[in-house]
Amino acid sequence: SMPFLLCLKKNKSPVPLGRSIFQKHTPPIQQNYQALLELCLKNKRLFTDDTFPAHISSIGTGALLKKLPQNLQWKRPHALHKSPVFYAANRKQLDLCQGLVENCWFLAALEALTFHQDILAAVVPQNQSFERKYAGIFHFRFWHFGEWIDVVVDDRLPVNEAGELLFVSSVYKNVFWGALLEKAYAKLYGSYEDLQIGQVSEALVDFTGGVNTRIKLAEAPPDLWAILTRATYSRSLMGCQTHLGVYFPSVSLSCMQTTKVLKNGLVAGHAYTVTGIRKVTCQYGPENLVRLRNPWGKIEWKGDWSDSSYKWELLSPKEKILLRKKKEDGEFWMSLRDFKIHFVDLVICKLTPDLMSQEDGKKWMYSLKSGRWVKGSTAGGSLGFCNGNFWMNPQYWLNVLPVEDSRKSPSTCNVVISLMQKHSTKHRNRAPHLFIGFLLYKNTILSPFFPEQYQESNRKLPPGFFTRHQPVNKHQVFLDEREVTHDFHLEPCVYVIVPSTLEPQQESEFILRVFSRKHVLREMGGNTSFTLSKEIVDRYEGKIWEDFFTKHFEQEKKLKFSSISQNPEINAVQLQRILNNISWRNFQSFRLNFSLDSCQGILALLDLNATGTLSIQEFRVLWKRLLFYLEVFQKRDTKRSGKLDLVELHAAVQETGISLSNEVCNLMAIRYGDPDLRISFESFVCFMLRVEIMGEAFRNLTQDGKGIYLRESEWMMMTLYS
Repeated sequence: SMPFLLCLKKNKSPVPLGRSIFQKHTPPIQQNYQALLELCLKNKRLFTDDTFPAHISSIGTGALLKKLPQNLQWKRPHALHKSPVFYAANRKQLDLCQGLVENCWFLAALEALTFHQDILAAVVPQNQSFERKYAGIFHFRFWHFGEWIDVVVDDRLPVNEAGELLFVSSVYKNVFWGALLEKAYAKLYGSYEDLQIGQVSEALVDFTGGVNTRIKLAEAPPDLWAILTRATYSRSLMGCQTHLGVYFPSVSLSCMQTTKVLKNGLVAGHAYTVTGIRKVTCQYGPENLVRLRNPWGKIEWKGDWSDSSYKWELLSPKEKILLRKKKEDGEFWMSLRDFKIHFVDLVICKLTPDLMSQEDGKKWMYSLKSGRWVKGSTAGGSLGFCNGNFWMNPQYWLNVLPVEDSRKSPSTCNVVISLMQKHSTKHRNRAPHLFIGFLLYKNTILSPFFPEQYQESNRKLPPGFFTRHQPVNKHQVFLDEREVTHDFHLEPCVYVIVPSTLEPQQESEFILRVFSRKHVLREMGGNTSFTLSKEIVDRYEGKIWEDFFTKHFEQEKKLKFSSISQNPEINAVQLQRILNNISWRNFQSFRLNFSLDSCQGILALLDLNATGTLSIQEFRVLWKRLLFYLEVFQKRDTKRSGKLDLVELHAAVQETGISLSNEVCNLMAIRYGDPDLRISFESFVCFMLRVEIMGEAFRNLTQDGKGIYLRESEWMMMTLYS
């Protein structure tokens, strides 16, 4: 019997049979940023973009127009602020706020992007400013249906009579990168109106070209915390959304159209950014917490672990001070248990697809094929319509190959398959998404319907094959979403992928992406050439070091240095042994040697729950900072002496994005430096950790940005044990 093919909702009548002129996807206009910039500088004039004019047509034609003020104006940042800044690298908190456009999904994804400066720099080129080489022109890069494209905009932004931005703005009124990026994204998709409805998952892919994993929190896997941990400490972006009241597996979000702030402080049918996780030690035991942010920059959760919750009193004073922010800034903590109850799903966008996989190794293959469903030719529809035309759909031959270097059993391979439909109009929301999905079939060697001549001649499989064989994914759900992605654990073998629309004779272009450790992909019945595959190497090395750290834990446990076995922790002696045993890449000019005193200082700074030991969670924080400090230290140690003088120290601190006065820098050189006031890498680490942690404590505690109030016990804890 054939599988029952589900769709999320079905109320469309079938498209009439017959041929039609195929409507191709309209590619965005490509403009040469550098050439336009040089031309404007040469002619001494500011750029005006005729392809996305400062006109009502760029805003849209629908409901958004009703929200606009009567005296709408378009102004450049120099007319809005005396000293506009494109991007402020030293801002340590999320600073974007949603405007009149109901695009919480876009903003939630954008805020996730700010946690990864290297990925952000790919989308938002950082060498742009309102001073040097300013000509009123800016550019941004987005991953658009399989390729990275450059989108150019002028800096005229819609404002009201008071000069306030109508759409995305920054908490810091002189920062404009968010508003300009939103304008570029609106241009890419037709208008600001076209950003009204969407999904976090779409924007995450547009910012990264990554692959999405969607977890329905009502059916969350038992290892959800482990998945969140891997995602947090790797190059992943995370967003989530709340219930609408009526449960849908996935919904497109249009925030304020159905805005309903619940009694618990959450907004119904709203997108949030996942900004962090933390396992805390309460008096009754450990508790897993998730940190979230509302893109509005206000309106927060009011339950357990909210800013004013009594639960914070169950923690040590230091842990409470460094984690709790008593500010109405849209960011809040909640328990993992509450997170699973109050949110519908979690979307994790990973640059490599190994998040859900336990396979070792960092190299992945990525293949992309473009295709189309054409009426009367390749638009066969799904098997559920029993029309006998399913075989007409495009077919793709996939050979999944075993990986020799995998330590895991070679019986199955992790394969991620993604199908994305392209919209045929310039405006993303003018035409609804089709219901799409794909079926995956295994090559059964004994099957007379999959003989070798089909592979050799590259002919498509005949109708008979599909009537006699069950697909690997029997319960495929067809969704009216831009992209449908599935994770498979497949035996090394030959498979056939058949992408289709739910109903026959529906036309669209699409792209098919396959990620695995090793495979070959080609189209059947068409171009016989194999698809060129790219190799993805995830630069994140956390897993290697985490394995290194875990191995050392095991060794220490055997040596009876660690008394905690279930959740192993290390003391200062063990931390010293681990740090001095690491082979530091690119740092061979001299040998690093962390003293016991330094390790005790590092441990005191990072040991929030006052156990006298570091957990693997706290070591992850340390390791991420160490790699960053190492990069900065090497860059500023111009003499390659292994030490920074006062001038180099000032430059290094500035490089980290922290503002310190000359007096504080000089004091730190006296405290941490040698007799010549030169600072080693070991001392630089202690110095920077102290600066960052004390700065974080001040920002969390201050109500007015000028001072803080501490009880004596809290003051002692923060100053004596840190």
